[in-house]
Amino acid sequence: MRLVFVNRFFYPDHSATSQLLTDLCFALAARGHEVHVVTSCQRYDDAAAILPEHERCQGVEVHRVRTTRFGRDNLLGRAADYASFYLAAGWRLWRIARTGDVLVAKTDPPLISVVVALVARLRGARLINWVQDVFPEVAEALGVRALAGPQAGLLRRLRNAGLRSAVANVVLGESMAAVVARAGAPASRVHVIPNWADREAILPVAAAENPLRREWGLEGKFVVCYSGNMGRVHEFDTILDAARILSTRAEPIVFVFIGAGAQRRRVEEEVRRKDLANVQFRPYQDRASLSLSLGVGDVHLVSQRPEVEGYVFPSKLYGILAAGRPLAFIGDRKGEISLLVEREGIGAAVEQGDAAALSDQLLRLAGDAGSREAMGARARALLCERYDKRIAFKAWEKMLRELAS
Repeated sequence: MRLVFVNRFFYPDHSATSQLLTDLCFALAARGHEVHVVTSCQRYDDAAAILPEHERCQGVEVHRVRTTRFGRDNLLGRAADYASFYLAAGWRLWRIARTGDVLVAKTDPPLISVVVALVARLRGARLINWVQDVFPEVAEALGVRALAGPQAGLLRRLRNAGLRSAVANVVLGESMAAVVARAGAPASRVHVIPNWADREAILPVAAAENPLRREWGLEGKFVVCYSGNMGRVHEFDTILDAARILSTRAEPIVFVFIGAGAQRRRVEEEVRRKDLANVQFRPYQDRASLSLSLGVGDVHLVSQRPEVEGYVFPSKLYGILAAGRPLAFIGDRKGEISLLVEREGIGAAVEQGDAAALSDQLLRLAGDAGSREAMGARARALLCERYDKRIAFKAWEKMLRELAS
């Protein structure tokens, strides 16, 4: 099949949506599909970076467009970057799309599916929505005032039209599937294909054998790790309050934040204001060293605001499973992730705002190495059985074969 994916970031960018898209495109190209990607010339964590406008990467034709470069620090600048990508990517897609193509719209920037759906209709192509988050609901849930009022209804109607016109809508979990179905997508065209990690690229690494623990001064310490995007859908006050509670111990539990995002600066400021000596920050690590960076943590943290339940799903979960580490989830205790964590016995779940409960859970895990090891083993087994990238690729290929038949 001739497949054209549209997303604002792609290889060599290392943001979550970019890495997932890169994995899938390279795999489909290796299986004989003709794969194109329309993306931007910049990187998620470096708005000033300039990537080549066209190149061929592992059999994938990459078409990059130039956009404004205000970055992610403020909503107005981000909106300008989005708007310029809609225009530039839409024009490039119009030029390369052909009758019978499959056009796959991800959700960065939000509502790029509206542009892709229009091109698909005019070119006689077929649309697949690969839904990583549900917009504008997620923005409304986070209180983005620019979307209050009638404009949110208009955006929703445009989005719903794209969902209905698509030959398939790929979502990340059952909660998101229910949201998309309520938005008007026919149930037969909603496919749950979770995101993934690579069981061969990310391996469990014992703390004593991890050079990063020595390099970062963490030898002999119990380490709680937050690794990945520090975005607006994540909540950090509960984590920082737990860090403050645990900082008074004779042997303080150390919290390590690895990554970047819209909230990192605020979190750093809070750490300075509260004088939390048991918290440190590290930048995104190279993908090739994920086994080591994820292996730094004895326990990992996953945080998601309850109000966005069903609208997003944290991709950082899969790397944690691959690294064979237990996790503590902070969010909706009745939500999909909490239920998964407790059902599979891979960690603990606490309500947002309950720093005392989070502290108690972390202390319990710190004092029970056998329980941590058992949870980590179950986490690794769950990844291999359900969330390895090869499983996801087979699900994508099955869906594409059904579309071609």
